[in-house]
Amino acid sequence: MPKKSRKESNSTVVVKDFITVAFAEDMDLAKQYKQMLTDHEIPVAIRRQPEMAQNGFSDIAILVPESLLDEAHTLISEQSSYDDFFDMAFRDDTLPQESGGYEDSYEEEDVF
Repeated sequence: MPKKSRKESNSTVVVKDFITVAFAEDMDLAKQYKQMLTDHEIPVAIRRQPEMAQNGFSDIAILVPESLLDEAHTLISEQSSYDDFFDMAFRDDTLPQESGGYEDSYEEEDVF
């Protein structure tokens, strides 16, 4: 018996049945998450939750069906790990400065 794709079996998913899997820092990141999840056939919605912004957090929620929460969370976590790695690897402030290097702090001492 052929297996149905997730799109066919979840075509009637209602957004009110979705739960938050993550919060995005900005709408660009939210759209990236949405595209990634959609590519993995996970239905996704983006919704603003103003009550989160009142507490100082991002108000852009990424929502998925509860039955796919674990898979969606894993995908987002992996993507975040890659992003953190590349941010760290290519950050400019980790490179030595041209001035203020070792030579500026070195004082010559007489050694006998």
